[in-house]
Amino acid sequence: MAVDSVPVGPVRIDSVHVDSVVSLLGDIQRIGVDRVRGGYSRPVFSSAELDLRAWFVGQAERRGLDVETDAVGTIRAWWKPASGSLGDAVLTGSHLDSVPGGGAYDGPLGVVSALVAVDLLRARGVEPVRPLVVAVFPEEEGSRFGVACLGSRVLAGAISVDRALALRDSEGDTFAEVLTRNGHDPRAVRPDTAGLADLHAFVELHVEQGRALVDLDQAVALGSSILGHGRWRLSVEGQGNHAGTTLMRDRRDPMVAAARAVQAVRDLARDTPGARGTVGRLQPVPGGTNVIASRVDLWIDVRHPLDVVTRALVERVRAEAGTIAAEEGCTATLTEESFSATTHFDPVLRERLHRVLPDAPVLDTGAGHDAGVLAAHVPTAMLFVRNPTGISHSPEEYAADGDAEAGAVALADLLEDLLTGESDAPSLPRRTA
Repeated sequence: MAVDSVPVGPVRIDSVHVDSVVSLLGDIQRIGVDRVRGGYSRPVFSSAELDLRAWFVGQAERRGLDVETDAVGTIRAWWKPASGSLGDAVLTGSHLDSVPGGGAYDGPLGVVSALVAVDLLRARGVEPVRPLVVAVFPEEEGSRFGVACLGSRVLAGAISVDRALALRDSEGDTFAEVLTRNGHDPRAVRPDTAGLADLHAFVELHVEQGRALVDLDQAVALGSSILGHGRWRLSVEGQGNHAGTTLMRDRRDPMVAAARAVQAVRDLARDTPGARGTVGRLQPVPGGTNVIASRVDLWIDVRHPLDVVTRALVERVRAEAGTIAAEEGCTATLTEESFSATTHFDPVLRERLHRVLPDAPVLDTGAGHDAGVLAAHVPTAMLFVRNPTGISHSPEEYAADGDAEAGAVALADLLEDLLTGESDAPSLPRRTA
């Protein structure tokens, strides 16, 4: 369907109410507005994210979907076939949490588009032979507990339950404590790789992060791979002291060493073709204006298509940070918080979906997603919706209304093929966990 032929706004098709992506995003546009940073700040289990979760449950129930929430906070809304079978389900969805000051589309676009896709499939009279599950994964961005895709990592066994529950937010609360306060039992948190292996496929729609589709004059693309990436915490320790009484020659200032380390990350990444190195967060202790810090923590994000290059770059950062810290009379410790290897999405599934969307280009992405975590256990694909500026994780993130609607139509097309095709189709081999 051409973009300019996609209706923008709720419609009724053969007595079935079909919401629009634009109208559903409008429902939540005031939730989690960050008046300091701009954009949205919706950390997992914050009041804003809880409001979004309640909104999603209401939307799912309005569509007659059966809703359940697991111990780690993943919400699943089931559209069951007439047979009532729960096996061999097709999974779609995304997340509702955000980075600090994030855009309106990263996460919510995938969730909203999945709801609209359900409407479209029903309007088409589709009778699924296997279930459809619309999921909302918690803590995809890692903005509260520091580990991206935390919910899907727990589900896939990619992080130990003990480590996940012990993670702390900036207030010192553990993930276990936050789960308990929100009505979940941490003792019930466990991986479910067997359940993942029983899934037919997972398709995640996401706003494009980076600029490619606008130059290709296409509204949607299929994903091919996700760059390997990880997060590391660099802790630089010095001597806390008084800003007014400590002579410059007597200082062991970790902030100076940290500033030099930030530049080193940039320079080392620039010297590594294809790499990305970013310091997006820095936290001095104790953080007073008239205090020389005793410690500075900074978080480093490193990415490259080849995992061995990512690891080598991190080791260069570790060595350079140690040298810089010593020159400033400080010490430096680099700790890995998360790492995801480069993920190549299932090529057989992608080829099957490409037959449904023959004009869609196939693109890789440098951004992490729950799809990248689950791809080791279930045939997985991604669908990207054009972002004309390429800007993401920012209030300037954008998708045109027509493109957003076209993305939901494309998702419905893919889901229809997966929900109604033969379960033993040779184009979609089964995997083991």
